[in-house]
Amino acid sequence: MAAIRSKNTRPELIVRHYLWRAGFRYRLNNPRLPGHPDLVLRRYRTCIFVNGCFWHGHEGCRYFRMPTTNVEFWEAKIHRNQQRDQQEQQRLAQMGWHCITVWECQLKPAVREQTLRSLAFTLNRIFLQDNSLNRYVVPEEQMPLAAEPETLYGNGEKEQTKK
Repeated sequence: MAAIRSKNTRPELIVRHYLWRAGFRYRLNNPRLPGHPDLVLRRYRTCIFVNGCFWHGHEGCRYFRMPTTNVEFWEAKIHRNQQRDQQEQQRLAQMGWHCITVWECQLKPAVREQTLRSLAFTLNRIFLQDNSLNRYVVPEEQMPLAAEPETLYGNGEKEQTKK
């Protein structure tokens, strides 16, 4: 397993090249954030994880199959990876970051373009939601008057103004 790369994988490079060409700027593997996300877009407060279907146990994916040898080891390892991924994304969400996971199978040539366009759309939507102007709504309650209240004088009558 020492030969398995965690950085600059082929699926990650596909996402990086697309985002860069589309004008999105990012940082790689930020060590200050939990989980060291593959891509960090600070302007969008978004972390992108590009996960391999096998190593992260992509449920329902045809590219994920549990090995038939040493089953207990692999089940425990993949389960730990899934738990760690979930905890890291929860910690990022508590810090105010959006998390997007792109799976390796979503970057196969048949669906790659759709996945990447969907990713760009999602990033733009996040940006617009986070940076939209919140209009101030005036409450409908009775506003107090700035003038002095009417005063009653010695005989119980209101003061009359002369016209």
